[in-house]
Amino acid sequence: MKPADLSVTHHFVQLPQLRMHYVEAGKGPLVVLLHGFPESWWSWRHQVHQLADAGYRVIVPDLRGYGETDKQGPYDLDTLAGDVCALIESLGAEKSVKIVGHDWGGGVAWHLATTRPEFCERLVVLNCPHPAIMQRALLGSRLSWVQIKRSWYFFFFLLPFFPEWLLSRDDAKNVARTIASTSFDRAHFSDEELRPFRDGIQRPGAASAMVGWYREAVRDGMRTVFSPRKYAVITAETLLVWGMKDPALGFDELVPGTEEFVPHLKVEKIADAGHFVHAERPAPVNAAVIAFFRQSTAAAAPRSSVPTSSP
Repeated sequence: MKPADLSVTHHFVQLPQLRMHYVEAGKGPLVVLLHGFPESWWSWRHQVHQLADAGYRVIVPDLRGYGETDKQGPYDLDTLAGDVCALIESLGAEKSVKIVGHDWGGGVAWHLATTRPEFCERLVVLNCPHPAIMQRALLGSRLSWVQIKRSWYFFFFLLPFFPEWLLSRDDAKNVARTIASTSFDRAHFSDEELRPFRDGIQRPGAASAMVGWYREAVRDGMRTVFSPRKYAVITAETLLVWGMKDPALGFDELVPGTEEFVPHLKVEKIADAGHFVHAERPAPVNAAVIAFFRQSTAAAAPRSSVPTSSP
């Protein structure tokens, strides 16, 4: 599969701070899909038309620093969430929409739902912990040496210049290796499917921008290590999808306790998937997301603990 195989329309919009590229498909209630590292809108190639066919208008941006979107900072979560809200406002649709985020896109989604709840009607996050849980595991009160070891790359990306060179050298082969090494099932990661990601990081300024997300996150974490940021409770109904074979983000270290910040939480475990769960196991992920979107809000009730749904 390659980008030309997807029937989507490409758009550019001038937001207050940057020019953003996004693709669109379908009609109906608005769903916004937010990609992670080291990807682009193409991350959601297995979801765009499935959601459109289910009756949704699907918007998939290249986030700040990625793809065809501008490459200037800052890269803090508040700025990144603000970009998404500005995009939603530019579309002229209902402001409160369904937000789906994977990896760093999940981090943006968590922050958006916390700080700008009027923009988030329902929230889906894939293999990304709530920011407060991540901070506790790496720098805070629930320090996990297991997770610190898994998150070594956060600190590696603090090095100047070298991470950008390593990721983009030799036709960005290390981007493909990064995706492969954190995936359990690589059937959907052919050279053709990975080519847009390899090309993306070789765009001028892209490698520094993408690594810049990590650098800003570590700096922010160090600034708040002795006075952790207080996170408001997320009021939106929330689905957390987790590929249980993720070698970078451990379920046991990073999911329990999420209900403290997300009382309306459902957790869906995908047993035979790694970090890129939506590409590795698109069928069960798509089914879970669409079913969650179709649930009646009135039927959902707060949960006091993290449920353990069937794989």
